[in-house]
Parts: sequence; C-alpha cells; structure tokens
Amino acid sequence: MRSNPPSNITIRFERHIELLTSVFDTATIKARRLKVAVDCCNGACTKLIPRWLADLGCEVLAINDDPTGTFPHRPEPTPETMAQLSAVVKAGHADIGFAHDADGERLGIVTERGHPLSEELTLALATRIRLEEGVGPIVTNVSTTGAIEQIAALYGARVVRTQVGQTHVSEAMLEHDAVLGGEGSGGVTVPQVHLTHDSAAAVGLILEGLARSGGRLSDIVQQLPSLFMLKHNLSVEPNRLYSVLHDFRVALEREQLAYDLTDGIRVDLAQGWIHVRASNTESMIRIIVEAEDAPNARRLLDWVRDRLNK
Repeated sequence: MRSNPPSNITIRFERHIELLTSVFDTATIKARRLKVAVDCCNGACTKLIPRWLADLGCEVLAINDDPTGTFPHRPEPTPETMAQLSAVVKAGHADIGFAHDADGERLGIVTERGHPLSEELTLALATRIRLEEGVGPIVTNVSTTGAIEQIAALYGARVVRTQVGQTHVSEAMLEHDAVLGGEGSGGVTVPQVHLTHDSAAAVGLILEGLARSGGRLSDIVQQLPSLFMLKHNLSVEPNRLYSVLHDFRVALEREQLAYDLTDGIRVDLAQGWIHVRASNTESMIRIIVEAEDAPNARRLLDWVRDRLNK
C-alpha cells in the first residue's frame, strides 16, 4: 500500500528545524543536557518547540501542548500569564522555562528558581548573548527598555531605534546589517534564521548562551541592567487623540524639553525616559516610562499624566 506523501506543512516544519539546527551550536547545547519546561499555549508552536528542544538534547516538560485545545490563559508571554509555567519549573527542577505566544513570535522566560521575567528582558538577555558571540548593530523600537543601550555599550555596539512594529525592526535590520533585532514584547529576530520574530530561534539563541556559560540562568539575569518600567493606557475619544498629543508636544516645547518623534513622542529626562503614542488598534494613548527604580518611574508617569491633562 502506497503511503501518503508528506504535507506542505510537514515539509516546512522539517525545513525550519533543519535551518535552526544549522544556525545554533547544537553540540554545546546537547552536552549541557538541560531540562526545559515549556508552555506552548496550545498555539502554533505546539508541535515545533517540543521537537526542537528534544533535538537539542533537552529533557522536555511540556504543558498546554494540544493544538486542538483552547488558549489556557491570555496568549501573551508576560509574568502574569506564566504562573503555571513557574510552578512546573520549580516542581520539575528545570533549568529554564519558556512561554510562547499563540503564533510563535514572542517568548517569555522563567528562571530555574521559578521567577518569571518581564517580557522586556527577553530581548535584553538575547542581546547580551548575541554580542558575546560577535559585535554588531542591535535594532529595536523606541518603546523597548533602555537596558539594550546599557548592554550594547559594554561591547561597543550600536543600537538603532525604530517605530513600533516588527516590519520597522526588520527593515532597519536589513539597512544596518544588524546582528539581532526585537521588541520589548518578547519578540526576537535572529537574522541568520529569518528577518521576523521567531520564538523558536529565540529559544535556540538563549539555550546556546546558557549552555556556553555553564552557569545558572538566574546568575546571568542578575548581571543584566536593573530598570523599572511602567505601562499605562489612557482612553481618549477618537476625535481627540491627536489633539491631546499635540497639546502634550506644546507643553514640552513650553518647558524647552527636547523630544523624539520617531513614533509618537519620546522624551529623555534625568530620571529616565517616557514614550507617548496613539494606539494603532484602539482609541487610547499608550504611555511607557522607565527609570532606575519604581518610585522614579511612578513620578515619571505622574509627570506625563499631568501634561496630558489626564
């Protein structure tokens, strides 16, 4: 009896595994024999990630790996959605935990202690690992943590900031021949794989760095810059969105403050930075502030809201 030929999906799946295997140091990862917990979110990575981890010689503790199932939680890899994964990491004594979003773009991370990291730290960790392997430009958007500049400065690397959105990051990566790109949402782009966010590529890069270090993830994370970010949304009537932003810009000019208009309005201050922009999908203004600590971040957020008259 003639067997059915492989489907196009199966062929693409195998080709992607082959590509990932050719890009990363699989021998070093296999030698470390890592135990990895993974939350597939019953999404696009359900079949790919456990297979990719197994090919890397990892012991895999997979949850929410039913491609016919519903999302077990909000399908975004944030600390708030990683409680179940954190419990699996601790109970299974895993070396690391990975949380994937629904479509295999963004990645969240849990340390071996069961501590979920901010999605902003995914790119920060990936940046450090990539720059240890070779120095080159890093591309990210204007809303992503300033830890990227602090890490890049240690290696003499340049950071290119773009508008928010994967397309803008990818275009700038091509233009500047970047060694890595990504956004604070947990998206990481490894150009040797392809010019788009890919959580499987991010897994390969992070495990490669962890295996080469020979240490624990929590120790590596402790060496990353420690900053505090707040994100806040303000609902605004659709017909007032851009007038509110205009008034904010006028307030900045009145105070003789410099600002960046790459995407919305970004202001760098002594205490930290703020970014204010209109949402692309909802009638609201998105505010992001980042400072060295929580009190300064809260003061920055109050500073912005006062000038937005909200």
